[in-house]
Amino acid sequence: MEAGVVVAVFAGLAGVCGAFAALVGILGLREIRRVRRFGVVAGALVKRPPGDASGEPWPPRPLLQFATEDDRVMEIVSPVPSTRRRPLRDGDTVLVSYDPADPRTVVVHRRERVGLEYGFIVVGSALLLACLALLAVAIS
Repeated sequence: MEAGVVVAVFAGLAGVCGAFAALVGILGLREIRRVRRFGVVAGALVKRPPGDASGEPWPPRPLLQFATEDDRVMEIVSPVPSTRRRPLRDGDTVLVSYDPADPRTVVVHRRERVGLEYGFIVVGSALLLACLALLAVAIS
């Protein structure tokens, strides 16, 4: 197999992976902004998951319980983990924004983790640039 073909295959793979990673980041940011802008704000109670006997001071992904505008009680797994710096302890209350059409779509205020979404965009863009560089090498 010719070396140019191998480089072109790697370029194609890098391009597809880069486009996918960038798209994931862009869609994640869009979803966060949409829920923050048009969502309904509610106070959510942080609860320990049932059967959690890990003994940790805070579980990695606690449950969030909140009431919707139409008085339904929702209990979902937190979309963000509890960390040492910003723990989500059992019994704490946090502000959330939820999508009224689908209350399982939640953004926890001041814990949106947009850095992760920007990271996907940066890595995806770098892979797309690597794809273009590899294609330039394969053509020449």
